[in-house]
Amino acid sequence: MLYACVPSRRHVVRTNLQLCFPHWSPEEVARQTRQTFIYFAQAWLDRGWMWFSPPDVTLERIRLVGAVHELDGDAPTLIFTPHFVGMDAGWVALTQQLPRKFTTIYAAQANKVVDDWILKGRQRFGTGRPFDRLEGLKPVLAALRAGEPLCLLTDMNYEPLDSVFVPFYGVTAATVPSLSRVARLGRAKVIAMITRITPEGYEVEITPAWPDFPTQDLVADTVQMNQRLEAYIDVSPAQYYWVHKRFKDQPEGVAPPY
Repeated sequence: MLYACVPSRRHVVRTNLQLCFPHWSPEEVARQTRQTFIYFAQAWLDRGWMWFSPPDVTLERIRLVGAVHELDGDAPTLIFTPHFVGMDAGWVALTQQLPRKFTTIYAAQANKVVDDWILKGRQRFGTGRPFDRLEGLKPVLAALRAGEPLCLLTDMNYEPLDSVFVPFYGVTAATVPSLSRVARLGRAKVIAMITRITPEGYEVEITPAWPDFPTQDLVADTVQMNQRLEAYIDVSPAQYYWVHKRFKDQPEGVAPPY
C-alpha cells in the first residue's frame, strides 16, 4: 500500500537505487524498490511485538551475533548504527540481552503522542538512555567516557553546514563526520551494529572494532565510514533506509537528483 500510495517517496527510493547501483537493470531497480517498502512496513509493524510483547518473545526472535565480546567490560565504545529498517531490533537486543547501559541521540517527534510511544518502547528494558539532540554533546561524552556505549546514527543527510562532502557509492553525499569526532573526544573504540530482518525475526550483528580508527583526518575517517557502510548494505540492499533523500544537499552549483 505504501509503495502504491506514496509516489513521491517511491521516486526517492528509485532515484537512490539508480544512483547507487547503476549496473542494475530497470527491472531490478523496480523489484528492489518494491522490496524496500515491504521491509520498511514490516519493520514498522514489528515494533508492536518488539516494544510491547512479553520479554521471552523478543529473546526468541532477536539474535545477537558476531563480535559481541567487543561489548564486554566498561571500555568507552562507540557503536556505528546505520539506518537499516530493523535498527530498533538492535537497540532491543542490546538493552535486553547485555548488562551495560546504552545511550543514543534522538530527535523528538513533532507529534507528542507518537514521541511518547517511541520513547516508551525504546526504554522498555530500562538499560537504554536516549539523549535529546537539543541537550548537546557534553552529557553524551560524559556517559561515553564513563563506560556507557553510544549508538551513533551518522549516515543520513543532516545539516549541510555540519557535513563534509564525501562519496557514498561513488555519489557525492553530505555526511556528518561525527563518528570520527566523537570517537576522538570520547577516547572510544568504534564498532558497528547491523540489523537484518530474517525469516525468524532479526539478526543483530556486532562487528569487530575498526582498526586504526579514528585518525587525525576527519574527512578520511568519514570516507572510510561510508565505504564500510556500502559493504554492510550490499548484503541485503533493500533493507536499507532508502526512503531518505540521501543526496538532497550537494555542493554549490550542483542540483540534487530528486
